[in-house]
Amino acid sequence: MRIYIDADACPVKDEVYRVAARHNLPVTVVAAGFIRVPADPTIERVAAGSGMDAADDWIAERIGPGDIVITADIPLASRCVKAGAEAIAPNGRPFSEQSIGMMLAVRNLMHDLRSAGEVTRGPPPFSPRDRSAFLSTLDAAIRRMQRSQGQESQR
Repeated sequence: MRIYIDADACPVKDEVYRVAARHNLPVTVVAAGFIRVPADPTIERVAAGSGMDAADDWIAERIGPGDIVITADIPLASRCVKAGAEAIAPNGRPFSEQSIGMMLAVRNLMHDLRSAGEVTRGPPPFSPRDRSAFLSTLDAAIRRMQRSQGQESQR
């Protein structure tokens, strides 16, 4: 079990470090280039390169069942969920097989509208409520996976 952070523009990295330390979980922080991380042997830093979707591809190639990814990137979340991992947005919204299709459709529609010159609003500002929801969702996901792994090891 490992937590991956899609780190470019992730506002909850510090929260992930604290929760991971409490549960004694390793964290891999993946960014396009250099990113500062705490000096901790359980936190790994990866500079995936500046290519289009390099960080996303790096994560998607390694993630699997029992892992968690923190990302706001809907296509990456979709790839991770399909690989059997948990995916959580920084605002605490969990991605699931059931919700990902609609999220991708809305994302693509908004992209098409912007390409056609339509002025659209961006996401709402990140709030303390988002941070709290994120912490609750992450903790619940870790506990659920730990229970699941505990049941598997007893078999």
